[in-house]
Order: sequence, then structure tokens, then C-alpha cells
Amino acid sequence: TLRKPISQSSMADWASKNLNMHTQGIFRRRISISNMLSWNGGSIKKPMLITSNRTIKKEACEMFKLVQSYMGDRQTRMDRNHVALVTVTKCWSMQGLRDELYIQLIRQTTDNTCFRSLAWGWELMAISLAFFSPSPKFQSYLEGYIYRHLDSDENIAQRIKELVDLKNKKNSKSRKKRKQNTEDEGLPISTYAKYCYRKLQKVAVTGGKKGLRKPTVEEITHARNAIVTPSLFGSSLEEIMLRQQDMYPGNKLPWVQTQLSQQVLALGGEQTEGIFRIPGDIDEVNALKLQVDQWRIPSGLSDPNIPASLLKLWYRELEEPVIPQQFYKECISNYENPDAAVAVVQLLPELNRLVLCYLIHFLQIFAQPSNVGRTKMDVNNLAMVMAPNCLRCQSDDPRVIFENTRKEMSFLRMLIVHLDTSFIKGLV
Repeated sequence: TLRKPISQSSMADWASKNLNMHTQGIFRRRISISNMLSWNGGSIKKPMLITSNRTIKKEACEMFKLVQSYMGDRQTRMDRNHVALVTVTKCWSMQGLRDELYIQLIRQTTDNTCFRSLAWGWELMAISLAFFSPSPKFQSYLEGYIYRHLDSDENIAQRIKELVDLKNKKNSKSRKKRKQNTEDEGLPISTYAKYCYRKLQKVAVTGGKKGLRKPTVEEITHARNAIVTPSLFGSSLEEIMLRQQDMYPGNKLPWVQTQLSQQVLALGGEQTEGIFRIPGDIDEVNALKLQVDQWRIPSGLSDPNIPASLLKLWYRELEEPVIPQQFYKECISNYENPDAAVAVVQLLPELNRLVLCYLIHFLQIFAQPSNVGRTKMDVNNLAMVMAPNCLRCQSDDPRVIFENTRKEMSFLRMLIVHLDTSFIKGLV
């Protein structure tokens, strides 16, 4: 469900307080907010947002040229993949540039009369959201802008036609005209907007790309493809099963879940101290994530903490948790009652029940006394590290969150100890 973001009047108020108002002409007249936030074919001499950072001031003007290059509004020798890589890397490395990029993309996708340029601007926004979030201060503004485009395809086509007609009247004798293009080249804008809206909600909570390794061309391509092909990470269980239907039509469980679980065991994870508690190298986890999303498991893995960390991430990033939200209250109400806890599992939708039972069966392997002696991860520790990946408290009250965390752990512990998962053996 999409929550309604801030109103247009609030957005206008935000813009009046935060935009670095530009001037034009020999009398340096101030450009209006509406013109500041409309497509511009020229360059800019100062950032769109107010800043005192000299580096940001310089980089912002260069970045505007990159945005124009990616959208096809400025000639460049670089291919679009490389333009996107340079742009994203600048913002990923320099936090102060992130809001500036998003406001520049808002400008260049407003009153843009070339559909191809418009679509590429939205595409760059979608790619950027895979790597970094806007600041909390700017998030509500960006959210409001994206929200207004969720069902706007007819309005956009009409607006482009109006602007083109207006320009043609004004410039009927002008030699130089920007190539107009109202044909549908690529996806509808609403498709980009819906993807960006979901991505913004997630990246605001989980943060963007972590680690020390800079973004790569492969990651840029993957981020672009994710607009139309749902990732195995961050999607719903139903979407994941639908995506794997062609490759693994007989599978009853998500391929990503079974493969990563088997990798942890194949690398001796049940004999590794601190498994699931000690994180794998974040750059290695990112690299594995990219490969898994392309249905590949590399053969050179040696550290079980890497697939273990990615497996936890997969559970944590599911669009809806393994135990759906409507069962949350029942779980925390029955955290001390083994029979009631097991009964909740039987009430889950079939896919969720199988995925949860597979996870519990997997954890039961680690809970065996012979393995606990090596891993130092007893049933309490396993429940502690895994409960946040299966249950999500919706409250914002720190006291409720703290109290429920204990109950979530206890509920998962009940399942590890008491749930019969023998039927799951051999299931894929």
C-alpha cells in the first residue's frame, strides 16, 4: 500500500526554502521556482540546492552535464553506461551530491518535450536509487514528485503536446529547434515511477550500496534491468516464484533460498564459530548478490560467512516478511506456548509456510549440540540473529520495539525447538 506523501503546497514551500535561486540576463533577474524546476537545455553556473561546500558547488555543475549526457540532451563520447557509472560513483562517494542529483533529475524530467530524454531521466533516477538514498530532509520532496507520476502517462503525453505546440508557435521562424519526440520509446513513465517509489521506500530504510568497492558497470546494468525484471532480493515471495517458473518450474521453494542455504553447509558453516553472527566481507557479499541475481553460484567461495550473510539479507529484504504482517500479533502473543506457536505456522499461506519450515529445518541443523560446540551459536543465539529477518514490528515506539524484540526471539526459539520439519528433507 502506498502512503500519501506531502502535498504540493508543502513541496513548493520546501523548494522556496532550499533551492539556490538562479539569475539570468545582464540585470541578474531571479529565475522563478517553476523555471528553476523545468527542463533546461543549457548549463548551470551554480548548484540547484543551497550549499556552502566548495567541492559540491563545482561538482554539481559538472554533474548537470552528465545528467544531460545520459538523457541524450548533450553530446558526449562516453556511452550511457559509462556516463551513469561516473554520475553514480560521484554521488556514492560524496554524500553531499546525492540530493543535488535527485533535484537535477526532477528538473530535467519536468516539462521535457522529448519522450526519450524524459524516459532516460527517470531511468537514471531508478538506477541511482539502487546505490544511495536521498537525505531524510529531501526524501519527502522526492517521494511527492514520484507519487505524482504513478498514473500520469496520459497527462504527460498531453503536456508534451501542449508544450510542443506552444514552442512551435513561438519559434516558427527559428532555425534551431530541439528534436521533438513524443513517440513511446521504451517504458511508460508510470512504470519508472512505480519502481522508483518502491525503491525509495526500501533504500530509505536499508541504505544504499555498502562496502569499500566503488560501483561497477555490471552493477549499473543490473540496476537498469531490475526496473523491468524483479530482483530476487527485495521482491515478494510470489514474484520470486513467478520469475523462476521458466528455469525451475518444479521447484516448490525459492531457488535463492535453497542454493544459499546449501552453500553455507557445503562450506562447513555448521562447524564455523559465530556463523550468522559474524558478517561476511561486505564487498564479497555484494559481488555474490550480483551473481545470485543472475542465477549463478560461483565455485570459488571459501568463507561460509559470505553466503550466510547474503541469506540473512535475502530474508530481511523480502517485500513482505516470511511471516506475513497479519500474523504478527499472534506470534508475539504465543511466544511462550510451543503448541500455539506451531499452530500459527499451520495458518500461514502455503508458500510462506514452506519457506519458513525450510528455514527452521536449516536452523535446527545448527542447533544440534555437536555443532553448537563449534559454532558457539546455541538455539538462543540463532533465534536472536534470525528473528528480525522473519518478523517485522510496525510500531515506532522504542519501548514497544524493545519489548517485542524479546518476544520475537522467543517465538522463533519455540519453532526451532518444537516444530517438526522432517517433511522438508529433499524438498526444493
